Amino acid sequence: MLPHNSLRVARKELGAFFSSPVAYIFLGTFLLVTLFIVFWAESFFARNIADVRPLFTWMPILLIFLVAAITMRIWSEERRMGTIEHLMTLPVTPFQVLSGKFLACFSLLGLALFLTLPLPLLVSTIGPLDWGPVWGGYLATLCLGAAYISIGIFLSARSDNQIISLISTVVVCGIFYLLGSNLLTAFFTNHTAELLKLLGSGSRFDSITRGVIDLRDIYYYLSLVGVFFVLTLFSLERLRWAAGTDGKHHRRWGFLSLLLVANLLLGNFWLQPINQARIDLTDGHIYSISPATRDSLQQLKQPLLIRGYFSAKTHPLLAPLVPRLRDLIREYQIAGGNKVHVEFIDPQQNPELEAEANQKYNIRSIPFQVADRYQSSLVNSYFHLLVQYGDQFQVLDFRDLIEVKQQGDRGVEVELRNPEYELTRSIKKVMTSFQSGGDLFAAITQPISLTGYISSESQLPDFLRDFKQQLKDLATDLSRQSQGKFQFKIKDPQADNGVLAKELEENFGFRPMQAGLFDSKRFYFYLTLSQNGQTIQVPLPHEFNRAALQQNLEATLKRFSVGYLKTVALAVPKSTTNPYMAQFGMDNTPRFATLRQQLEANHNILDVDLSQGQIPDSADILMVVAPQNIDDKGLFAIDQFLMKGGTVLLATSPVQVQLSRNSLTASKQESPLFTWLQHNGLNLDSKMVLDPQNQPFPIPVTRNVGGFSIQELRMVPYPYFIDVRGKGLNPDLPVSSNLNRVMINWATPIHLTEQKTRPLKANWILKSSDQAWVSDSLDLIPRIDKSGRSGFTPATDQGENLLAVALQGRFESWFKGKDSPLLPGKSSDKKDSQTPDKPQLTTVIDHSSESARLILFSSNDFLSDQTLQLAASAGGQQELGALNLIENSIDWSLEDPGLLSIRSRGHYARTLLPLSREVQQQYEYLVYTITLFGLLLVFIADRLRRRHIRKRYQLMLEGRI
Repeated sequence: MLPHNSLRVARKELGAFFSSPVAYIFLGTFLLVTLFIVFWAESFFARNIADVRPLFTWMPILLIFLVAAITMRIWSEERRMGTIEHLMTLPVTPFQVLSGKFLACFSLLGLALFLTLPLPLLVSTIGPLDWGPVWGGYLATLCLGAAYISIGIFLSARSDNQIISLISTVVVCGIFYLLGSNLLTAFFTNHTAELLKLLGSGSRFDSITRGVIDLRDIYYYLSLVGVFFVLTLFSLERLRWAAGTDGKHHRRWGFLSLLLVANLLLGNFWLQPINQARIDLTDGHIYSISPATRDSLQQLKQPLLIRGYFSAKTHPLLAPLVPRLRDLIREYQIAGGNKVHVEFIDPQQNPELEAEANQKYNIRSIPFQVADRYQSSLVNSYFHLLVQYGDQFQVLDFRDLIEVKQQGDRGVEVELRNPEYELTRSIKKVMTSFQSGGDLFAAITQPISLTGYISSESQLPDFLRDFKQQLKDLATDLSRQSQGKFQFKIKDPQADNGVLAKELEENFGFRPMQAGLFDSKRFYFYLTLSQNGQTIQVPLPHEFNRAALQQNLEATLKRFSVGYLKTVALAVPKSTTNPYMAQFGMDNTPRFATLRQQLEANHNILDVDLSQGQIPDSADILMVVAPQNIDDKGLFAIDQFLMKGGTVLLATSPVQVQLSRNSLTASKQESPLFTWLQHNGLNLDSKMVLDPQNQPFPIPVTRNVGGFSIQELRMVPYPYFIDVRGKGLNPDLPVSSNLNRVMINWATPIHLTEQKTRPLKANWILKSSDQAWVSDSLDLIPRIDKSGRSGFTPATDQGENLLAVALQGRFESWFKGKDSPLLPGKSSDKKDSQTPDKPQLTTVIDHSSESARLILFSSNDFLSDQTLQLAASAGGQQELGALNLIENSIDWSLEDPGLLSIRSRGHYARTLLPLSREVQQQYEYLVYTITLFGLLLVFIADRLRRRHIRKRYQLMLEGRI
């Protein structure tokens, strides 16, 4: 608690501020400049990000001038008017006077910040605002302002000229800011730059505004306040010393002041190694390692090496990210204890380590183009992470660790792209690869059972009898290698009057096989792997030999172990246009290169042709996007993959949309796939969903400027680009619970057939808003009215529409009771009609296991390159919502909740609701109005306070008090 005299001094100083225009000039200038920076300099609505970072971006520079303006008169006016001697003789200690003046300035700054609260409140109404960085930003501003105030008060006490106090405060505070700014650190190596950032006030400020309250940063500002408090007290004490007094007393004062200043400064160095005294205020604690990562580190049996290769001179946009990566990696070291070793090296300073990096790990320097106002040059630098466990290693470069966001005319912004996910994923990979050492069972913690449902040898064809013996030999070897984790048994479904056969057909849909269309023998030859109630079928190989069987068995075993790279079978449309014509834009086949690139970062991608009728045995999950011309074989491939207990991701719609440079057309398509979906309880309507909550569509507009025709892109509201967010994302499903938004275009509503889906577990994923409507019109051309609003008239039957759903459980095959389309003689192709040279097994699985999962997205185009580019042009950055949704769906289906939880920890773009320019202006004017109203309330409160004081003074004169 401050002494009563300090509070009296603070009230006196605040009264002096408000009795003159100083306080109102300060508050008005602060608010006006701040809001101008937010809405104009930083283009708040053009950024399309739901945060208040623009509010604090320029705060360290703005405070330099504003704090200097309010502190320049604190002591200088006292010295100029000669009242400081009188003040020093009052029964008030210098500390009480100093703390009172400091409290007055600090209260004025706090009031100014309080008046900016309408801005984050506004943002929270039009986007998912993370309040952690907001409170961190306000705390950082108060700490920085306190440090600047203490500097300004000290320099004001050193001069009787307010202008000199103003200039000197600006200079000193500016030096503290420049010490850690990129403007200065760009001239030094990474190590020197980090030391300068520790001394700079602005760099510490940026650290807190992220939403991470670090004891070291808070102490830094408190130490500055303490140092300049001590210096100011010493200056005031010297004014009380008379000439010829005891010099010993003066020297004692000087020595104690110097000792206190030194201790305050040295405290920063003492606290620097302590990196755990921090609080992560962000939603999801995105700057702290997750429990899933800690669990992975606890499984380490050997030392894990994480080595950072960072060059002293690198690209200026990458340099600020190096300290943050180092902090994150050090947290891995702390969480892993003595099992995690961390190193940071500059290969260009150590030729031996650079040679090792190049030759052993294939880590090579990356050329970056660096340009300043005078010249452009090429810099070869390292920005890599090495994760090594035993003889296994993974390398991450800057492409894996960063994301680049386009900020309109202001260039680009480079941020870390969830480095914890990449690091933990790499650690799991090297751990599993090393622990297996060719033995898959090292990564399997629970016993696993291989069951062969095989008929007696008298019922088997000749080639399967030998194959059965090879199976037994392989199972015996695997059982020996597993050290008791692997068990094998054979059951004959045709024994015991076929009781087991009925059970297999009921539970798994296993039916008798036949070696050919005209073969009268019926037999069973099925393999399943089971663990803790989960059963997965082992596909039989195309070549009936031990090597092929072992490959299929190992591929299935990997599905029971976490850490292996899973395989995604991807079926996307293939272009049939002549390449010569395609280069002139005459190919309307949708392309999915961005989707493929996203999936390849975390999975093995296997391109599949559905017309072959089979999905490769190595596939862990099947993803079919915008399917075209599905025949019986293609449908059979999808159906039987689901029947084997796999997961099928479908992105399809009855409406086919083609967007070219000069046209936008739509047509309805018929496909047996839609009948198959109806069989599984999913009906796709042929109408399309329109939603007033949408993303804009860029259309070219020609304007006449000075007699010249200028064509520009204009963003117009487009209800077919549905912006799913908030209530439209299932909060109880890991696939969508932590997403901000997903843009899904040209989607059709999904209807569930209750009778079909009752035995299944249905989870909705995406829904439109409750103001959406449907239309069967194929005229999709964007249009606006004269006021600039959407020209699409809403229908009367508005409501939510289901856009994505997941079904899980036991499905019944569409081909139940039918012959397989793969049987020789069943195909219309002459080549397929001929008798094959090698034996084939073709059968139909009637039922799936309980692990089967079908995920449906009712759009052909929301994952296409064209759609993602349109969404990026509307949002100012790459559209990651749809891609993250697919990644989450894959991880959810492959039962990897750890990585899913890490990816979903707030590392997504928090975007604003799509608003028209008129609404944006209304919000902007609303903020100005509320802020000015708050300033008016301050003025009224001050007038009432002064009136109350005058009334009390009048009563005192009249002797009534």
